Amino acid sequence: MSLPKEFHEIAERVNNWGRWGADDEIGTLNLITDEVVREAAATVRAGRRVPLALPLRQDGVQTGMIPGRVNPLHTMVQINQELFGPGTVATSDDAVTMGLQAATHWDALTHVSHSGRIWNGRPADSITAHEGARFSGIETVRTLVSRGVLLDVARAKGVERLPGDHAVTPEDLAEAEEFGGVRVGPGDIVLVRTGQVRAYLLGDRHAYAHPSPGLSVRTPEWFHARDTAAVANDTLTFEIFPPEIENLWLPVHALDLVEMGMLQGQNWNLEELSTACAEERRYAFLLSATPEPFVGGTGTPVAPVAVL
Repeated sequence: MSLPKEFHEIAERVNNWGRWGADDEIGTLNLITDEVVREAAATVRAGRRVPLALPLRQDGVQTGMIPGRVNPLHTMVQINQELFGPGTVATSDDAVTMGLQAATHWDALTHVSHSGRIWNGRPADSITAHEGARFSGIETVRTLVSRGVLLDVARAKGVERLPGDHAVTPEDLAEAEEFGGVRVGPGDIVLVRTGQVRAYLLGDRHAYAHPSPGLSVRTPEWFHARDTAAVANDTLTFEIFPPEIENLWLPVHALDLVEMGMLQGQNWNLEELSTACAEERRYAFLLSATPEPFVGGTGTPVAPVAVL
């Protein structure tokens, strides 16, 4: 089934191919300039640090719905082993097997394709079994530090968690801006809180997975107009799931990653940050969220920290 006309019309409006040159591999992260980072650093007042990552654990968020995306399997490979003889210093080592997008993560711009293309018009077959993403692999994101903005959609609506069928619209984002007394600007990393992660934190990963609130197909244009650098939220699927348009699966992924070149993240725990921002009465902060540089990766774990 081909993508509908509505999708292609939005894609044309948000397309950034060639904006930073034909060889560009990082898309909207180009908007994070030295000046943007200096201004982000100036938002730090209290020094309060808030972790935003879920623990990496075998009973994590993945339910098996996505083939191969396995929760972390942690194995000890040596325990108190005296490598250099009896009485010497002993070491313990461990290993892990996991999907790179199993828990809190960033999607690389190569995570999805449509119509045979990935970001900047490159061919989708540049992703290979042996090398992974040869263009725009996650390792090309060398640093990711900027001003973070929490758009607490759930708190703005006076609820702990949005209903599972709620598609977060541009109007919802604007309402959350007004609620937080903040405006999203060029180079910002936007964190959208739906409250959905509460289901997982309460022990029900299946309820967390679906049905799930998430971003509407109308939101890419809002982020494009604001020159947003990256967006992350507290859901498994990022966009509303099941989709708001019947049989149109992952359109927001395709618009954000392929057309706009905007990094997106999922499974971020925004609960403590929601409380901290409410207590500090401000919704902008310094955000450090550099991805792990897996060469050729189409996604990667991340342990983000917000500093207020």
